[in-house]
Amino acid sequence: MSENAVLIAETRDRAGKGTSRALRREGRTPAVIYGDKKDPISISLETRELVKAIYRDAFLSTVYTVKVGSTKHNVLPRDMQLHPVKESPMHVDFLRVSAKSQIAVMVVVSFLNEEECEGLKRGGVLNVVRHEIEMMVPAGNIPEAIEIDLEKYDIGDSVHISEVTLPEGCEPTISDRDFTIATIASPTVEEEPEVEAEEGEEGVEGETAEDGEAAEDTAEADGEE
Repeated sequence: MSENAVLIAETRDRAGKGTSRALRREGRTPAVIYGDKKDPISISLETRELVKAIYRDAFLSTVYTVKVGSTKHNVLPRDMQLHPVKESPMHVDFLRVSAKSQIAVMVVVSFLNEEECEGLKRGGVLNVVRHEIEMMVPAGNIPEAIEIDLEKYDIGDSVHISEVTLPEGCEPTISDRDFTIATIASPTVEEEPEVEAEEGEEGVEGETAEDGEAAEDTAEADGEE
């Protein structure tokens, strides 16, 4: 397993809502480490450092080393509860992992060569169906992204998972169908609105403006006689 980012933690002697609220007032976030057939450990982390990790990394897809005293735990964040208003972390669950562990994570999709894509050059639109794909991956080698080369795709084409070269040891959790990741859609053409005839261009139905003027002149001449 490659070198992981480190989070410093302290053990919690007691659990419960009251203890958790007290920790948060002190600027710490309660958490737990579990899994790997070992007893769970209740811990707390400095909230400020935890927030930095959340915004710096793909937090739920990154393996960390959590140091609790002199003991190190290689873990993957599996669940994070946020404050409903402040959106600050309220609690984190960490799963113990090893280099041989296979874990399910969401991996972001990255599209390459959009400028060289034939369909996009012809005015097509990239319609992304899945921005992320859930993958089973080695805990020691989690890919940063699934890369898809768009150069060969034209308008009307679809990108399916079977066409994508996946990183070694990685496979999608959906295995019962060849799902679509993106399509190159036809450009949307807006119809020009019909121009309505302006009022006053015609008088009586079937009568042109010139015919109306001629009729008025005749009426005036009859009146003078």
